[in-house]
Amino acid sequence: MALLKRVNNRARTDDNSGFGTNSNLYGGRFFNKNGTPDLHKTGIPWLERNSWYHTLLQMNRWQFLVAIFATYLIINLFFAIVYLLIGIDKLAGMTVETPLEKFGEAFFFSAQTFTTVGYGRLAPTGFMLSFVAATEALIGLLSFAVATGLLYGRFSRPQAFIKFSHHALVSPYKDTIAVMFRMTPYKNNHLTEAEVKVSLAIMVDVDGKMTNRFYPLKLELEKVNAMTLSWTIVHALDEESPFYGLSKDELVTGRAEILVFVKAFDDTFSNTVVARSSYTANEFVFGAKFTPMYHRDENRGKTVLEIDKLDDYATVDISFSGMMKV
Repeated sequence: MALLKRVNNRARTDDNSGFGTNSNLYGGRFFNKNGTPDLHKTGIPWLERNSWYHTLLQMNRWQFLVAIFATYLIINLFFAIVYLLIGIDKLAGMTVETPLEKFGEAFFFSAQTFTTVGYGRLAPTGFMLSFVAATEALIGLLSFAVATGLLYGRFSRPQAFIKFSHHALVSPYKDTIAVMFRMTPYKNNHLTEAEVKVSLAIMVDVDGKMTNRFYPLKLELEKVNAMTLSWTIVHALDEESPFYGLSKDELVTGRAEILVFVKAFDDTFSNTVVARSSYTANEFVFGAKFTPMYHRDENRGKTVLEIDKLDDYATVDISFSGMMKV
């Protein structure tokens, strides 16, 4: 705890983190690897604390497609049952007799009404059946309008499309040691004026009480004009670093976590995009160095960026005491 207490006295803290300082009230990491806050909200009904629009925009494509298909299936099953309860024999053109065939006809009549296709072979007769069919047609029009808006929103929403390495490495750097991780854009979007800010979150001993403290980390390079290849973020462990003098065990005990915030300009959308990630002490690799992930092609005419090598590293022999300067 004495070493953790000296971190607080030696390094400049960041009081604008947006996270609480009472470590006894905070559980888990601050950010998940995908950049979402590791937070569970209570005290308000589940439907009120979730924005369906944000949820449907942020879920992955397969979850979104399954949600759309499941909604379509559930609505048609519901109306098919309603038609059966009213009486499927009131549908003009109905010729089937077995219960299974009647359910099939009711379901596909519901699908045709919901999508407003209306082939014409079956037609509702009577007030109640016509009323239900008209209601379903209206719901279908509204549902497809919502689904179309969500599809457009998912395609048009500006995103950074940045991948982060899974581990942060403690590597030799010039005449000292540095903590480093790397990131790269993985789609064909063009990012300019990219800027990164990195903070260390760690529990320190303040007047006998363990408290969360946040320390901005000085980086070798904080901004680049264009982010096209991989970018290795380097924080040297000099005497001004909050890491200086701490061992891996002390980082684990202090629940150290590196918080990463990236902001860049997407010239396609003419908009600012952001990305977040974090690295806990258990995701540090000591004595390792990233291997190159881009090279010239065989004709030496283009640069090849191998995204699958983002996490590749090689072990290196370094001698250090704790995390102090070599």
